[in-house]
Amino acid sequence: MRATHRSSRRAARRRRQRAVVLGCAALLVALGAGGYAALSLDAPRTASAGPTSQARAVPPLTEPSAAPSASPSPAASGAAPSTAPPSSAPPSSAPPEVVEHGSGSFTTATASGGRVGTGSVLRRYRVEVENGTGIDPNAAAAAVQAVLSDPRSWTTDGRDSFQLVSSGAYDFTVKIASPDTADAICATGGLDTRGEVNCDVGKQVVVNSKRWLTGSPQFDGSLDDYRALIVNHEVGHRIGHGHETCPGPGKPAPAMMQQIYGLKGCTANAWPYDAKGTYLRGPSVP
Repeated sequence: MRATHRSSRRAARRRRQRAVVLGCAALLVALGAGGYAALSLDAPRTASAGPTSQARAVPPLTEPSAAPSASPSPAASGAAPSTAPPSSAPPSSAPPEVVEHGSGSFTTATASGGRVGTGSVLRRYRVEVENGTGIDPNAAAAAVQAVLSDPRSWTTDGRDSFQLVSSGAYDFTVKIASPDTADAICATGGLDTRGEVNCDVGKQVVVNSKRWLTGSPQFDGSLDDYRALIVNHEVGHRIGHGHETCPGPGKPAPAMMQQIYGLKGCTANAWPYDAKGTYLRGPSVP
């Protein structure tokens, strides 16, 4: 009887121990799920800082051995001189339709142009637009070309020059994609763009079509200026610039500031340089 009683007590103790172990395992699973949910909720804040890692000086395919000739005017390369890029938006009377998920296929603009800038580092780029977004590829290419041709853009650094191409060798693509497609492309570089923002990953400057069509509520300039900010910011990453922040109340926000998250007292600005050729900088953001 005593042996049987001891066996019964040992069996009961083992059952209690198994129950504790199972309970702990269940708690760990629950905490793990809760931790993952918290990480997901924090992702927007992480993503707002994360794309700083995009900043890298990407060497072009080729660097000319001789100094380039004087930069051709935008008119010579098919774009009329302008302080703002030509608009590819629908008429203002019709609000633009943002297609969240495009076809996944892209059309390359047939437009091409001459070299802009006198810098020795030539970067050739092409423009692609996702089918189904309602954005005309050639109009978008003209807009991008006008931005990079503007003396307030990156050619003023004296190092970089750019050329729009429709075929042949190229250094990067400016790719305008629907929010879902943009997210998928940016995710290949470990960036969480949440259907809202743009990125520079691989050989692609990825422009969210929502931003291209509607601008940003934080940016009180024109839609054309906001498009200029998109191009200048992401191309700035490509040529080695990191994020910057507001240098002081009332001053122009740097082009490398993530202005979609707020201006912090600065005024909206799309350009890395002012009309006098002064770089509009701000404190670096880690």
